[in-house]
Amino acid sequence: MEKADLDAWLDGYMLYALKRGDAAGAVVVVVKDGAVLTQRGFGFADVATRRPVDPETTLFRQASVSKLVTWTAVMQLVEQGKIDLDRDVNAYLDFRIPAFDGKPVTMRNLMTHTAGFEEVQRGLNSYDPAKVPSLGAALKRQVPYRIFAPGTTPAYSNFGTSLAGYIVERVSGLSFDDYVERHIFTPAGMTRSSFRQPLPASLRPLMASGYMLGSGKPGPFELSSLSPSGGMTASGADMGRFMIAHLADGGALMKPATAAQMHRTILRLIPPLNGMALGFYEQNINGRKALSHAGDSLNFHSQLWIFPEEKVGIYMSMNAAGRQNVSGPIRSHLFDAFADRYFPFTLRDGRVDARTARDHARLMVGTYNKTRRLESSFLKAMELAGQVKVSLDAEGGIVLSLSPGLGGQARKWVEIEPFVWRELGGKMRLAAQVDNGRVVRFSLDSGSPYVAFDRVPWYLSTAWLTPAFLVSLGALLLTAIAWPAAALVRRRYGVASGLSPAARKSYRLTRGFAALAVAVVAGWILFVSRLVRDFSSLNGELDGVLIALQLVTPVAFLGLFASAVWNIRHVWTEARGRFAKFWGIVMLIAAVVLLWVGVGFHLIGFGTRF
Repeated sequence: MEKADLDAWLDGYMLYALKRGDAAGAVVVVVKDGAVLTQRGFGFADVATRRPVDPETTLFRQASVSKLVTWTAVMQLVEQGKIDLDRDVNAYLDFRIPAFDGKPVTMRNLMTHTAGFEEVQRGLNSYDPAKVPSLGAALKRQVPYRIFAPGTTPAYSNFGTSLAGYIVERVSGLSFDDYVERHIFTPAGMTRSSFRQPLPASLRPLMASGYMLGSGKPGPFELSSLSPSGGMTASGADMGRFMIAHLADGGALMKPATAAQMHRTILRLIPPLNGMALGFYEQNINGRKALSHAGDSLNFHSQLWIFPEEKVGIYMSMNAAGRQNVSGPIRSHLFDAFADRYFPFTLRDGRVDARTARDHARLMVGTYNKTRRLESSFLKAMELAGQVKVSLDAEGGIVLSLSPGLGGQARKWVEIEPFVWRELGGKMRLAAQVDNGRVVRFSLDSGSPYVAFDRVPWYLSTAWLTPAFLVSLGALLLTAIAWPAAALVRRRYGVASGLSPAARKSYRLTRGFAALAVAVVAGWILFVSRLVRDFSSLNGELDGVLIALQLVTPVAFLGLFASAVWNIRHVWTEARGRFAKFWGIVMLIAAVVLLWVGVGFHLIGFGTRF
């Protein structure tokens, strides 16, 4: 591992990767034995002006890599005896976090993402500094619901990390920004780093532009309302200095015993997969311990890895998502290839016999949901396209509907020990938790020990609900279209409907509610698409549309169901044809499916929490 070799290897990989992925620019920093081994800029900090990326001065938004600074601040205060990792966090707050089943949240829960919070989206990000509240106000305006008992389930939480940052404020008596500047940035020599939003005037000219595609237009500066979880801006060189401090047993930031506690305290909820340290997460590779954290905003994508025993760290950041979000594969392959080049290793996995492997694969089949999820709001409906399915391939092996390979292909899995699989020809592992002979949870160890996948109950499984929902919408759309078409045909040829007044009324009501239900679903799709596409939509600008949808949805879905029941009564009690009877049943089933989805995924409900 020498500079000349690293530089040649990085030039061969990064320049091609950025060009191929239509990304703008990147920075890569490698440190070893307390010094920078190499730091390289690739591509452009600003495409229009052709400003190159300078690893020393170009600033990148760090997104969730920011959390490592927050957790370092927490451990400094633990070291001073001002924070107890296992004390109820309410002891440090001026508002309350409710207990779950009588169990309080502790700082250890926050640091390992096991506090049990559901995901929060409202007000998380903005482009307008005037709409970014103080940290305390941002936390108090919406305390997320608890959906898991503390310490039991990994569920990544921006709220939880920012809550820890607020505790740093409360305990230290300094604002979070002031604290990290005095106690982390200054002692580590990080002179071009800041959590302040907007950036201080002296740093603004150094900021890289952020892009979705390198060939596209830059986006506005992304602001985080929960700054301790994702609001840091820093240069690649400063992130190198941060890695050097941690690799030097805490360096100027903390005592060796505190650094060891932070790096070596590992929570493994699904052994033998990688686990959560205190803030860092494991990404062990090639038989070596590695600690990491990634961060992604719309336009900036970063990751940091340290090898504590080898005193080696590698950091990279990109200022564009790239085509098909290529930033993720680029950085994951960079890490794998770096480890293979400088820490080569021969895997010596076991193998489960073929019959047992097929039996275990069959137990894995089903539909699963991420533990990091939106559970109580209308955004739960995004699960209709987002639940994870495990199926079988032609040989009886498992097939996963997430985490495709580098080329987008489905990974092939080989069982290396009971209920532990490894990607064929790769490094990623998958392991399942089995209770009473039934798989209830699984996880992957490639950079995500902070999230698992729980089996979905049958009544909310999109394996059947999504197809049923789509077929029902199709039937309702055909009904809505056929209603005026049939009326025009009858008028053209002077044919009477032949229905009794009551049957005619039920017929018209059913068709009218079918059209309204289709329009409502289309409205929800457009609304959610707009909401998740633009940060500014997350701050209440679309509340009027949300409330209107929440008012009309129960009217449409319940009205459709009631009219379908009334209609089918007339269809089956009067002299109607077979098709009319068949279609009356189709309409009733479609109404039931929409009502089921509306209730189960909170499209029927009120409130602007999400």
